[in-house]
This record gives sequence, C-alpha cells and structure tokens, in this order.
Amino acid sequence: MPSDKNESTKISIQELLEDFSSGSLRKRRGLIKTVESRADEISTLGSDALKSFDPDGDDWSAGWILQVLSRKKLLEVSKLLPQESSGWFTTHSKIGIDYGPLQAHLLAEEFEQADRFTSAALRQLAGPQAESRGYVYFSEVESIAGIDLLTIDRLWQAYSQGKFGFSVQSRLLNSLDGRYDRLWPRIGWKIDGVWTRYPKSFTWSLEAPEGHMPLVNQLRGVRLMHAILNHPELEERFHGHR
Repeated sequence: MPSDKNESTKISIQELLEDFSSGSLRKRRGLIKTVESRADEISTLGSDALKSFDPDGDDWSAGWILQVLSRKKLLEVSKLLPQESSGWFTTHSKIGIDYGPLQAHLLAEEFEQADRFTSAALRQLAGPQAESRGYVYFSEVESIAGIDLLTIDRLWQAYSQGKFGFSVQSRLLNSLDGRYDRLWPRIGWKIDGVWTRYPKSFTWSLEAPEGHMPLVNQLRGVRLMHAILNHPELEERFHGHR
C-alpha cells in the first residue's frame, strides 16, 4: 500500500495546498516536509499560494509556506504582501507598536531576535516603569492591552508550525494539571532541576520543545507567567486552542 508521503508527491500543487490548508492537524503535520520539497512549484503560484488562508488568523500552514519560500529564496515574500503592510499576517496594537520586526524575525526563523523583541514589547506595553527597570512585574500584566498579547501570540503560533506561543504554553500547563513545576521541564526551561541558562542553552529553532518560546523571563518566577497566561482577554483564545 503506498505511503501518504508517496501519494502527496503525486497530487497537483493546488491539491497539496488545499490539503495543507484544510486537512486535519495530523494530515497537515504529515505534509510539512512535502511542502518544503515542492517549494519550487509553490513559488510559481505567487500570491495564489496563500489564497486559501486568512491573514487575520494564525494558521501555521500559511506561516510555513512563507518560511519555506523565504528560506529557499524562491520568491520575494514582500511581493505577497499588501501595500504598506508590515507582514502577511495582520497585526493590531492598542498603543501603536509596529509588529513588523517581530513578524520579519519569525519569518526568517530568527527566534532569539524574535524573543528579544517580544520581551521589549511586553515592557513597553507594561509602561514606562517597566521599561526603565528592564522587566515586567506580574502586577502590571493586567493593564497590558489584550489585543497586543493576542497579536504576539498569533505571530508566534503562525511561524512555528503551531509549536510556540502563550496559548501553547497555556494548553500544556492545563494538561499538566496547572503545575508549573511540571511545565518548566516540559517546555525545556529546566533540565534535571536546573534552570536553563539564557541565552546560549536555549534552543532557538523549530527543533525546540513545544512551548519553548516566547520565554517570559523565568527569573521572574511563576507569578509573571501565571499573570500572562491568565490575562482576561486571552482566556477565550486559550480555550479555543485546547
């Protein structure tokens, strides 16, 4: 009986993209390498390669197509973007933060730079005092605009094959009965009871454990992480990704 992999190389590129956009999660994950191997064909479609996807969403299938085209330098991704856009996925900010650099870093799989941008954005969202001291207090999180946290979470999910983001961390925590002591090793922030050293000991690639990024400075302890994962305006999104 032919394998799914062999079958996927025989179908048309349009059928492949349809399966990659609307198939089950298992099927889409099984097509990741095939999409990469057929990137040359995808590039010939131009903007039509993404016509089945919603830029207001967080579909990692669209993000992976963009990453593959960018990685292989087969197509100028800028040609797929609306004029005056900061990235293919739409972004929103209550205080006018430009998330173009975050989207660009994630697109290029520059995850350490993306994480640094995320930390800086959280400080900016928390206010001048957080920016001045260089980190966010857990008590400042509730005042952070939910629309910005949603934007950050969407971009991390979209450009990580669905592996990274606050909602992923929340889902994992929920699966571990809310126990942070079990979450830290699960997402690679602790190994053998020792905190992973920043930045060199973290895995800045798609090979990282699920939920590994964004980091949310673990030196601030459980309370900062708990405040972010329980932000009132993120609850609905988190429930939708469990």
